[in-house]
Parts: sequence; structure tokens; C-alpha cells
Amino acid sequence: MSDEKPTRPAPRTVRLDHQQVRVLAHPLRMRLVGALRVNGPATATRLAELLGTNTGATSYHLRQLAEVGMVVEDPDLGTGRQRFWRAAHDVTQWEASDYDDDPDARAAIEWIEADYFRFFAHHAERWTAQRHEWSPAWRDAFGMGDFFLRIPAARLEAIKAEVFAVLERHRDETDPDDPDAELVQVYLAAFPMSPVLPSTQEKP
Repeated sequence: MSDEKPTRPAPRTVRLDHQQVRVLAHPLRMRLVGALRVNGPATATRLAELLGTNTGATSYHLRQLAEVGMVVEDPDLGTGRQRFWRAAHDVTQWEASDYDDDPDARAAIEWIEADYFRFFAHHAERWTAQRHEWSPAWRDAFGMGDFFLRIPAARLEAIKAEVFAVLERHRDETDPDDPDAELVQVYLAAFPMSPVLPSTQEKP
């Protein structure tokens, strides 16, 4: 009998096409996809309860997402008129330049990125308000920091790829049933310094 742990299946990944990005650029649709990825298959009614909306809204937007392959029905869970939905993918990928030739898709991805920033700010504020409820070990493990570099774009792309590879390795090597494990979300962001601090070449 082998002592090797079963390997996890590779994450299902989607590179957003122009149609998908236009459909996804909606606050409730973004939350629906996220809820299905985190919590697993659910009915429109259950999703409405989780997201504080009504079943009619969740049903409509689930159908819109299904039309572009972002969510699918799970027939193994459905009973009678009850329909369960699941996320079609685990990971969403894109590059901002993917949509340079399509003004509508470019506007959609800019809205999606702005929504991520809004969600991150809200998430960080909630953590700050609730961190006293966590153990010292978790309070020390959570948090954020920054690092300044002067590098070319190709090297920044290499850094992103290496960091994601490290995160994927730790995800794959961790037992999801570990009683000490918690579901955490790690953000990776890189921005130019120029909007924050003036360039050394700029004169007042």
C-alpha cells in the first residue's frame, strides 16, 4: 500500500475572453462566482441568503453567467425543480492588454479591477475591526507589507510567476483537513511609484 498522499487536481483556470469579461463586470455576478468558488455548489435561494439579495436576482444573474461558461448546473445535486450551480473554474486570469482592441471589454476589465480594489479595502477594514478575535499566532501571520524595487517589466513578470508558484506549492503540500488550517486569501499587487511619490526627475 502506497504511503503517498493523493495529488490534488490542477485548478480549473479560465482566461477571460471579451464576452466573458463584459458579462462578469457586474457587482452581484462577481460575488456569485466568488461565493461558488469558496463555498461550493449552491442553489439560487442559498446564494441570495449568503449575499443579502433576492432569489430572482441571483437566478437571473446565474443564467447570464452560465451563458458565457462561468457557472454550470450540477445535475448530481439537483432534485426536482431545485437547481444547484457551481463555478466552472477555480481561477480567473487575464492581462489588461488582452482587451486593448475592444473599448467595451477594456472598460469592463477596468471596472472589475476597480471592484477588486474596493473589495480589498473593505476586506482589510473588516480584518482590522475583528483581529482581536484571533489568536496571537494568526494575528502575527496575517498582515501586509511593501517593498520598493527599480526593475524592468520582464523582471516584474518573473517575480509574479515565482510568487504564485510558491503559493501553489504551499497550497498543494498542505492537508486541507488540518485542524489548525484556516481559509485565507493572499493578495499580490504591484503598482508604479509615480502616482504616489514624485519622480526624482520631476521639478516642482
